[in-house]
Amino acid sequence: MTTPDEAIRPFRIDVPESDLEDLRRRLDRTRWPDELPGVGWAYGIPGDYLRELADYWRHTYDWRAAEARLNQWPQFTTVIDGADIHFLHVRSPEPDAVPLLLSHGWPGSIVEFTELIGPLTDPRAHGAGSAPAFHLVIPSLPGFGFSGPTRETGWEYRRMAAAFAELMRRLGYDAYGVQGGDWGSAISRELGRVHPERVIGVHLNLIPGGAAESEPTEEELAGLSPREQDRTLASWERLREWNRERKGYADLQTTRPQTLAYALTDSPVGQLAWIAEKFKEWTDTADRSEDAVDRDQLLTNVMLYWLTGTAGSSARLYYERTHADYWGRPAEPSTAPTAVALFPAENFLVLRHIAERTNNIVRWTELDRGGHFAAMEQPELLAADIRAFFGQLGAAAGA
Repeated sequence: MTTPDEAIRPFRIDVPESDLEDLRRRLDRTRWPDELPGVGWAYGIPGDYLRELADYWRHTYDWRAAEARLNQWPQFTTVIDGADIHFLHVRSPEPDAVPLLLSHGWPGSIVEFTELIGPLTDPRAHGAGSAPAFHLVIPSLPGFGFSGPTRETGWEYRRMAAAFAELMRRLGYDAYGVQGGDWGSAISRELGRVHPERVIGVHLNLIPGGAAESEPTEEELAGLSPREQDRTLASWERLREWNRERKGYADLQTTRPQTLAYALTDSPVGQLAWIAEKFKEWTDTADRSEDAVDRDQLLTNVMLYWLTGTAGSSARLYYERTHADYWGRPAEPSTAPTAVALFPAENFLVLRHIAERTNNIVRWTELDRGGHFAAMEQPELLAADIRAFFGQLGAAAGA
């Protein structure tokens, strides 16, 4: 019997016009900083790029159209562990569809998965014939978007995984798959690790702890194939570059998320810059001459942070993870069948021989294009690999 606290309530996005008027006024009154000439992206997001994007946001972008698009899919809220959990629940027309939980990360949102919904729920209508279909559950992470802000400390990824396990129980799904990248990969892996009897498969486009974390020794390299040797050295170089040039945002969110929150919650251009920089630097556009993600999608993603005032509560995930009692301990092994889809412009170059130490890898796919926001950059490639993995599991189960 469902108790009042476990009730699942329909939800519809309906932002007051006064919130949009406030946003427009703030954009009109932006106080722009000075900028060094000729430095490009070296010091952060360039003013000319951001000004043009902010102008598009103010004068061309249509939130009401984006709102209507999001509202075409059934949305709900429920309270789990004291937190409001907002989620999309889109059922497939196929009777044998597999329940699949999709988890986003930072600075993402449910918007990341909108291009996957049709192809995964109704593959026949999207040219995939008899490929596996899925009932999709797409929650906003606690503290993010309409699942925020959270009101307690301690919302790190393991607590989020436990909340999502409870969400799937409430929806009546005894067995299901999970998929994620970024923080969603940590949440998805944790669900498979803790609930292998319920999670039939874990599909990841980033695997926690799968990259080189120190300079490889000659002894370590000697035991690898020539190709894996090259990948291991490249993985170490990519990590060094990350630590040298890209991880400042994470240091701030890990140590002083509240201080950062004042700026991002007060200034829409500040919030835009904080997120848009990542959509440039983490995507498959090496020279940054074009956008890998549609700008309306990007702005809808930014709007979910802005309109809900969740810059601070989403950033707290970084703080909570590094202050959890398990932080710094070796990864606990997972027995859940796991697939890894590697997109070449991902921030970390994942290595199979490392990933296999603590994961039951049954599928390993290296794709030729795409980056960190795979579901937005290359939805067709990601959908195809998800289908192939769960089709592979189904074939194995039937053998």
